Amino acid sequence: MIVRNWMQTNPTVLASDTLLSEAKQILSETNLHALPVVDDGRLRGLITRAGCLRAAHSVLRAQNPDEFAYFSNCVKVRDIMVRNPATIDADDTMERCLQVGQEHGVGQLPVMDNGHVVGMISAIEMFSLAAHFLGAWEKRSGVTLAPTRIGPGTIGRIADVVEGTGAEVHAIYPISLGPKGVASGDHARKVIVRFHHPDTAEIVRALEAAGYEVIESVQAVH
Repeated sequence: MIVRNWMQTNPTVLASDTLLSEAKQILSETNLHALPVVDDGRLRGLITRAGCLRAAHSVLRAQNPDEFAYFSNCVKVRDIMVRNPATIDADDTMERCLQVGQEHGVGQLPVMDNGHVVGMISAIEMFSLAAHFLGAWEKRSGVTLAPTRIGPGTIGRIADVVEGTGAEVHAIYPISLGPKGVASGDHARKVIVRFHHPDTAEIVRALEAAGYEVIESVQAVH
């Protein structure tokens, strides 16, 4: 899956000399969490709703009319924007996008194409992607297998066992997390199996009979 097919296109951008009070209003009106800061077609930074709120709260706590007037009329986006923000290329994969977001601890990434901002990708799109993977909108049942060594034919054997019960298999996800939550191919992996079947307990029995340990199961409620 490619970022450009999931990103928010034609994002609102702000110039670095935009008043911070104006940026805060735009973020509130558009219900966005971050906006790229662009000068002369070049990405200069990222202004976030959290950054605006922190600055505004600081002024409100002071309860000083002069500070409030300065905040409203003088403080610019460039004064509090995140400089050199993490970015993602439009032709990168969503997997890479998730990795970059995790490495930098951010949920908002400007999307670049030939040096220009062409979109934004946020935690909302990442959440949507995960929901589609897990079939959150499709009411699938599922089981999770204990960490299993994945070799040639492993996934096929698991699918055969599940389908042997009459289930309709929709997805199988081997997931391995290292000590920092980063996927690793060097360890045994938990295996998530998503399917349609009226009796998940029957799936569990079949998998356990085939030698797989089931650590959790969920029956979809229709």
